[in-house]
Amino acid sequence: MNSNFCFSLSYWQAICYYIFMILVITRMKVLPEKRMELSQTISSLSGSIRMETGCRRCDFYRSVEDENRLFLLEEWDTQENLTAHLKSEHFRVLRGAMNLLKEPYERMFHTVFHPVGMEEI
Repeated sequence: MNSNFCFSLSYWQAICYYIFMILVITRMKVLPEKRMELSQTISSLSGSIRMETGCRRCDFYRSVEDENRLFLLEEWDTQENLTAHLKSEHFRVLRGAMNLLKEPYERMFHTVFHPVGMEEI
């Protein structure tokens, strides 16, 4: 086995110990005539989502290049808290609001690691 690609279990355990957050990015393309309605719905929901256990961030953005391209950025501290959010009433309302979109939304989940020694950067 090539030693360049071989890591000990303790190495991976150490890396996994430093999970920093789960980042959820939702990209949406809204119908122009529905942009205000969807924006108001998501804006009102984002404050409630921020109050959920484990939510570190819930921010709503609009593209500067295309006013009908919207983004929801969420940061969660654990998989358990994210899962609870995905089962929540807030998330159900958010999914219902997706009916105002021009095309299907894209949702990406990223696990972000905080490696040891990076605090100084």
